Amino acid sequence: MNLKSLAKDTALYGLVSIVGRFLNYLLVPVHTYKIPVESGGYGIVSNLYAYTALFLALLTFGMETTLFRFANKPGTDDKMVYSNALRMVGGVSLGFLAVVFLLLNPIAGAMGYAAHPEYIAMFALITAQDAFQAVMYSRLRQQRRPIRFVILKFAFIIPSILLNLFIFLVMPNIPSLQGIFEQFNYGVGLIFVVNLFCTTLVSFLFIPEIRGIAYGFDKGLAREMLRYSWPLLLLSLVGVLNQVADKILLPWLMPGEEGMVQLGIYGACVKVAMIMSLLTQAFRYAYEPIVFADNKDRNNPATLADGTKYFIIFTLLAFLAVMIYMPLVQRFIGGDYREGLGVIPIVMMAEIFMGVYFNLSFWYKLTDQNWWGAIISAIGVAVMIAVNVIFVPRIGYWACAWGGFAGYGVSMLISWLLGQKKYPVPYDLKTIGFFMLMASAIFLVYWFWLKELPAWPQMLLGTVLLAVYGAFVYRIIKHSRI
Repeated sequence: MNLKSLAKDTALYGLVSIVGRFLNYLLVPVHTYKIPVESGGYGIVSNLYAYTALFLALLTFGMETTLFRFANKPGTDDKMVYSNALRMVGGVSLGFLAVVFLLLNPIAGAMGYAAHPEYIAMFALITAQDAFQAVMYSRLRQQRRPIRFVILKFAFIIPSILLNLFIFLVMPNIPSLQGIFEQFNYGVGLIFVVNLFCTTLVSFLFIPEIRGIAYGFDKGLAREMLRYSWPLLLLSLVGVLNQVADKILLPWLMPGEEGMVQLGIYGACVKVAMIMSLLTQAFRYAYEPIVFADNKDRNNPATLADGTKYFIIFTLLAFLAVMIYMPLVQRFIGGDYREGLGVIPIVMMAEIFMGVYFNLSFWYKLTDQNWWGAIISAIGVAVMIAVNVIFVPRIGYWACAWGGFAGYGVSMLISWLLGQKKYPVPYDLKTIGFFMLMASAIFLVYWFWLKELPAWPQMLLGTVLLAVYGAFVYRIIKHSRI
């Protein structure tokens, strides 16, 4: 295996994914400062994008990974594999669109969007195109064409950001456009218009790849591909539900305007906590190729142990930094949404649990027992949904935060217990425990004392505590193998 080429490709794919998410992340203050919290508009954004993630997993049904598996299989025509994948995903997506448009008003009413069925129509078109594009993006990766992959990704990201800035920073100041802005829930509906436009633009840019659909269709090969993909569909669905079930459930469990208002507050504050998700993804892009690469570190338990240890140490540092600099961080979202800031430490810890669970998951990936991943994740989803169903009617969006905390926490513990039996890894529990205790002590000092101080003394004293933590991190790295 050419590790230099692997590192280059990984850097490019990781760059576009992380940079893209970060740039979209910067739209959060634009949206939350301009969309009134009482309108429930940001709740609509959070809710519909959660549905999009769920249906995208359904419409692709694991075919992106299946394409990789069969295109590189000896004796298989990779063009036929690609054409099969395009036709199957395209057919399912067209069927999905037909159902949505035939039953548009009943579906919109059932989802709480009777006044805006056009939102559902737009999201159906966006999701269907995203599913079709997912196969083509996988084809580019399979062909080792990272430059075109990056260009197409940014062909969506850059126009989307520029148009959002125009909608929220320019339109409200132009009298002739103010009516349109307010008609679409203070710009909320226009977010979806922009998304549909940019997604369609990328579909046109994909025309050279779409021509691959003309290569043909092999029914026997299609059956083999479907047999391979359905377990991946289950695993994908469980993973997506872990991330979005709370945002889908909250409006159902708390109907009416209040539910959307609470979801808007929760969704905005979760965006602040998503810095942990970005760190986890960056770590994954850097770490996963090392574990699966054909070198001396492959299947080396010490590599897995070190990865988990340093992931925990550095994500705890990020967690503390966000807490201590909260007087600055909170300005990332509009003032009306800040009543939900208390959920941020809970959501960030849930994200750390998820990251640890990802690290622990290598035991079943390296032993080809991926079905354990589906079982463990399903248990986590069940816990999260149960917490939401029981407590959302009582405590609102706080239940969503605690649901994620409990769900990921349970998945993490189960994976660790099973992993130590089936693929023992010598985790440095002593060092991990030391940093967890230190981070907990600093957080408690912040929560019960520093948080009550004025902003600048709070951040100054907090910086001293962070420096102490950082000194211990430096010491452990200095005496480590890395």
